[in-house]
Amino acid sequence: MNERSDMERHNEAWRVFAGHDNATTVREGFWPKMGKVLSRIPFAEEALAAWYCAFDAATPRRVKTMLLAALAYFIMPIDLIPDMLPGLGFTDDLTVLLTTIGLIRAHMTQRHHELAREALQALREGRKPPATPQN
Repeated sequence: MNERSDMERHNEAWRVFAGHDNATTVREGFWPKMGKVLSRIPFAEEALAAWYCAFDAATPRRVKTMLLAALAYFIMPIDLIPDMLPGLGFTDDLTVLLTTIGLIRAHMTQRHHELAREALQALREGRKPPATPQN
């Protein structure tokens, strides 16, 4: 029998509900979005640490689900407050992401933060960021 993982079942249910899959949306859209907005967001390191935590095999499923939803909100082009508004554009993204991180902070490890700092430096230098923790 071909058993699907909890994440696959969650993603299928979310696709039906929201019309997209958070894990796929984040996997495909996160790095391009970070490259575009890196210099304009003060919470880049936290967003990167959240990404590494969300794709870490050791992170519990419920934590991954929460982080993927928050990161998908950051990536999606339609926001409560459009990202292009100077000074205000990323305040809703910041609120969603930092609230989520506050709820799951115990699951964000020192390694996630180290990878985030390495990724931030790599992006600023035009290099490829480090791989996810499970790789």
